[in-house]
Amino acid sequence: MTSPEDHPLTGAIFEEAAVLTVKDLSRMCAVEERHIVEFVEEGVLNVVEINTAEWHFTGAALRRARLALRLERDLELNLAGVALALQLMEELDYLRSELKARR
Repeated sequence: MTSPEDHPLTGAIFEEAAVLTVKDLSRMCAVEERHIVEFVEEGVLNVVEINTAEWHFTGAALRRARLALRLERDLELNLAGVALALQLMEELDYLRSELKARR
């Protein structure tokens, strides 16, 4: 029997400056492309480039999409609830950084 320490961790380095498509995000998040489109429609994700035939996102959208999916799954939130939760989490982070800067 092998222990978890016997297997090295593997992964990929991902730059947040990368440009992703709907297809990329759906593959990396293991959801259908329609789910990514719904995130955009609800304001969960922002499209960086709209003028082309395909939407483009920053690499930060991957982290945000995965967080949104966890909120949906773990807290059983609908899309509007996910958007609100993410907005409140961002506001909390901003206020914490402001408080830290003032100390």
